[in-house]
Amino acid sequence: MIYGYARVSTKGQAKDGNSLEGQETVLKEAGAEIIFSDVFTGTKAHRPELDKLLSQIKEGDKLIVTKLDRVARSATQGIELVNSLLNKGVTVHILNMGIMDNTPTGKLIRTIMLAFAEFERDMIVERTQEGKAIAKQNPNFTEGRPKKFGREQIELALSLLGENSYKQVEAKTGISKSTLIRAKKERVGKSLSKHNNTK
Repeated sequence: MIYGYARVSTKGQAKDGNSLEGQETVLKEAGAEIIFSDVFTGTKAHRPELDKLLSQIKEGDKLIVTKLDRVARSATQGIELVNSLLNKGVTVHILNMGIMDNTPTGKLIRTIMLAFAEFERDMIVERTQEGKAIAKQNPNFTEGRPKKFGREQIELALSLLGENSYKQVEAKTGISKSTLIRAKKERVGKSLSKHNNTK
Protein backbone atom coordinates (compact mmCIF):
# COMPACT_ATOMS: atom_id res chain seq x y z
CA MET A 1 0.00 0.00 0.00
CA ILE A 2 1.21 3.51 -0.80
CA TYR A 3 0.22 6.05 1.85
CA GLY A 4 0.43 9.82 1.70
CA TYR A 5 0.53 12.26 4.61
CA ALA A 6 -0.31 15.96 4.45
CA ARG A 7 -0.26 18.57 7.21
CA VAL A 8 -0.86 22.30 7.46
CA SER A 9 -0.07 24.59 10.38
CA THR A 10 -3.24 26.62 9.80
CA LYS A 11 -6.12 26.42 7.35
CA GLY A 12 -4.82 29.55 5.65
CA GLN A 13 -1.59 28.13 4.24
CA ALA A 14 -2.80 28.20 0.63
CA LYS A 15 -0.63 31.21 -0.22
CA ASP A 16 2.70 29.41 0.16
CA GLY A 17 1.63 26.31 -1.76
CA ASN A 18 1.31 24.24 1.40
CA SER A 19 -2.48 23.97 1.49
CA LEU A 20 -3.95 20.56 2.27
CA GLU A 21 -5.52 20.43 -1.21
CA GLY A 22 -2.18 21.32 -2.82
CA GLN A 23 -0.28 18.66 -0.87
CA GLU A 24 -2.95 16.02 -1.50
CA THR A 25 -2.87 16.69 -5.27
CA VAL A 26 0.93 16.31 -5.35
CA LEU A 27 0.77 13.14 -3.23
CA LYS A 28 -1.84 11.56 -5.53
CA GLU A 29 0.30 12.43 -8.57
CA ALA A 30 3.25 10.70 -6.85
CA GLY A 31 1.18 7.53 -6.44
CA ALA A 32 -0.41 7.81 -2.97
CA GLU A 33 -3.48 5.58 -2.71
CA ILE A 34 -4.63 6.55 0.79
CA ILE A 35 -3.93 10.01 2.23
CA PHE A 36 -4.07 11.04 5.89
CA SER A 37 -4.26 14.77 6.70
CA ASP A 38 -3.85 16.83 9.87
CA VAL A 39 -4.48 20.50 10.61
CA PHE A 40 -1.95 21.55 13.26
CA THR A 41 -2.80 24.91 14.83
CA GLY A 42 0.28 25.35 16.99
CA THR A 43 -1.77 25.16 20.19
CA LYS A 44 -2.11 21.37 20.11
CA ALA A 45 0.83 19.10 19.40
CA HIS A 46 -1.26 15.96 18.90
CA ARG A 47 -1.59 14.79 15.28
CA PRO A 48 -4.28 12.09 15.34
CA GLU A 49 -4.20 11.27 11.61
CA LEU A 50 -0.41 10.75 11.65
CA ASP A 51 -0.78 8.48 14.69
CA LYS A 52 -3.49 6.53 12.86
CA LEU A 53 -1.28 6.20 9.76
CA LEU A 54 1.74 5.02 11.77
CA SER A 55 -0.37 2.38 13.50
CA GLN A 56 -1.60 1.00 10.13
CA ILE A 57 1.52 1.15 7.95
CA LYS A 58 3.42 -2.12 7.69
CA GLU A 59 6.35 -3.87 6.04
CA GLY A 60 6.36 -3.48 2.26
CA ASP A 61 4.29 -0.26 2.37
CA LYS A 62 5.46 3.15 1.23
CA LEU A 63 4.93 6.57 2.80
CA ILE A 64 5.02 9.73 0.67
CA VAL A 65 5.23 13.28 2.04
CA THR A 66 5.91 16.52 0.17
CA LYS A 67 8.53 17.80 2.64
CA LEU A 68 10.18 16.51 5.82
CA ASP A 69 8.63 19.31 7.91
CA ARG A 70 5.15 17.92 7.15
CA VAL A 71 5.82 14.86 9.37
CA ALA A 72 8.37 16.31 11.81
CA ARG A 73 8.98 19.61 13.57
CA SER A 74 12.75 19.22 13.46
CA ALA A 75 15.49 17.36 11.58
CA THR A 76 16.14 15.31 14.73
CA GLN A 77 12.51 14.20 14.97
CA GLY A 78 12.46 13.59 11.21
CA ILE A 79 15.44 11.23 11.15
CA GLU A 80 14.06 9.31 14.14
CA LEU A 81 10.72 8.80 12.38
CA VAL A 82 12.34 7.83 9.06
CA ASN A 83 14.66 5.33 10.78
CA SER A 84 11.79 3.76 12.73
CA LEU A 85 9.79 3.31 9.50
CA LEU A 86 12.79 1.87 7.61
CA ASN A 87 13.39 -0.58 10.47
CA LYS A 88 9.76 -1.62 10.05
CA GLY A 89 10.39 -2.35 6.35
CA VAL A 90 8.60 0.77 5.08
CA THR A 91 10.00 2.90 2.23
CA VAL A 92 9.80 6.67 2.82
CA HIS A 93 9.64 9.07 -0.13
CA ILE A 94 10.15 12.74 0.76
CA LEU A 95 9.36 14.39 -2.56
CA ASN A 96 11.75 17.33 -2.26
CA MET A 97 14.63 15.14 -1.02
CA GLY A 98 14.35 11.65 -2.46
CA ILE A 99 13.50 8.05 -1.55
CA MET A 100 14.66 6.82 1.83
CA ASP A 101 15.43 3.12 1.69
CA ASN A 102 18.42 0.86 2.24
CA THR A 103 20.01 1.57 -1.16
CA PRO A 104 23.32 3.53 -1.23
CA THR A 105 21.43 6.70 -2.31
CA GLY A 106 18.84 6.32 0.44
CA LYS A 107 21.59 5.81 3.02
CA LEU A 108 23.43 8.91 1.75
CA ILE A 109 20.32 11.07 2.12
CA ARG A 110 19.81 9.73 5.67
CA THR A 111 23.47 10.43 6.54
CA ILE A 112 23.03 14.05 5.39
CA MET A 113 19.79 14.32 7.40
CA LEU A 114 21.51 12.87 10.47
CA ALA A 115 24.33 15.44 10.13
CA PHE A 116 21.72 18.24 10.06
CA ALA A 117 19.93 16.70 13.06
CA GLU A 118 23.16 16.62 15.09
CA PHE A 119 23.97 20.19 14.06
CA GLU A 120 20.46 21.26 15.11
CA ARG A 121 20.83 19.56 18.53
CA ASP A 122 24.26 21.14 19.07
CA MET A 123 22.90 24.59 18.19
CA ILE A 124 20.00 24.19 20.65
CA VAL A 125 22.37 23.09 23.44
CA GLU A 126 24.74 25.97 22.68
CA ARG A 127 21.92 28.57 22.68
CA THR A 128 20.52 27.14 25.93
CA GLN A 129 23.93 27.28 27.63
CA GLU A 130 24.60 30.82 26.38
CA GLY A 131 21.17 31.95 27.57
CA LYS A 132 21.71 30.40 31.00
CA ALA A 133 25.21 31.93 31.30
CA ILE A 134 23.79 35.38 30.55
CA ALA A 135 20.86 34.85 32.95
CA LYS A 136 23.20 33.74 35.76
CA GLN A 137 24.87 37.16 35.66
CA ASN A 138 21.61 38.57 37.02
CA PRO A 139 21.76 38.58 40.87
CA ASN A 140 18.07 37.59 40.99
CA PHE A 141 18.58 34.49 38.80
CA THR A 142 17.07 31.23 40.05
CA GLU A 143 17.14 27.81 38.37
CA GLY A 144 13.88 26.36 37.10
CA ARG A 145 10.63 27.88 35.92
CA PRO A 146 10.05 31.47 37.08
CA LYS A 147 7.35 31.87 39.72
CA LYS A 148 4.18 33.56 38.51
CA PHE A 149 3.47 35.36 41.80
CA GLY A 150 5.88 37.06 44.19
CA ARG A 151 6.18 36.38 47.94
CA GLU A 152 4.28 39.59 48.82
CA GLN A 153 1.36 38.65 46.55
CA ILE A 154 1.17 35.17 48.08
CA GLU A 155 1.30 36.57 51.64
CA LEU A 156 -1.50 39.04 50.83
CA ALA A 157 -3.62 36.23 49.38
CA LEU A 158 -3.01 34.07 52.47
CA SER A 159 -4.08 36.93 54.73
CA LEU A 160 -7.37 37.15 52.80
CA LEU A 161 -8.12 33.51 53.62
CA GLY A 162 -9.13 34.50 57.14
CA GLU A 163 -12.38 36.06 55.93
CA ASN A 164 -12.74 34.51 52.45
CA SER A 165 -12.96 31.05 50.90
CA TYR A 166 -10.24 29.70 48.59
CA LYS A 167 -12.58 30.32 45.64
CA GLN A 168 -13.15 33.96 46.63
CA VAL A 169 -9.41 34.59 47.11
CA GLU A 170 -8.67 32.96 43.76
CA ALA A 171 -11.25 35.25 42.08
CA LYS A 172 -9.76 38.35 43.75
CA THR A 173 -6.06 37.61 43.26
CA GLY A 174 -5.84 35.18 40.36
CA ILE A 175 -3.78 32.82 42.53
CA SER A 176 -5.05 29.25 42.25
CA LYS A 177 -6.37 27.23 45.17
CA SER A 178 -3.57 24.64 44.78
CA THR A 179 -0.90 27.39 44.96
CA LEU A 180 -2.54 28.84 48.09
CA ILE A 181 -2.76 25.42 49.80
CA ARG A 182 0.91 24.76 48.98
CA ALA A 183 1.95 28.18 50.29
CA LYS A 184 -0.09 27.65 53.47
CA LYS A 185 1.62 24.29 54.10
CA GLU A 186 5.03 25.89 53.54
CA ARG A 187 4.19 28.64 56.01
CA VAL A 188 3.05 26.09 58.64
CA GLY A 189 6.20 24.03 58.01
CA LYS A 190 8.45 27.06 58.45
CA SER A 191 6.74 28.19 61.65
CA LEU A 192 7.01 24.66 63.13
CA SER A 193 10.68 24.51 62.19
CA LYS A 194 11.26 27.94 63.75
CA HIS A 195 9.41 26.87 66.91
CA ASN A 196 11.49 23.68 67.25
CA ASN A 197 14.73 25.61 66.76
CA THR A 198 13.90 28.03 69.58
CA LYS A 199 13.34 25.21 72.11
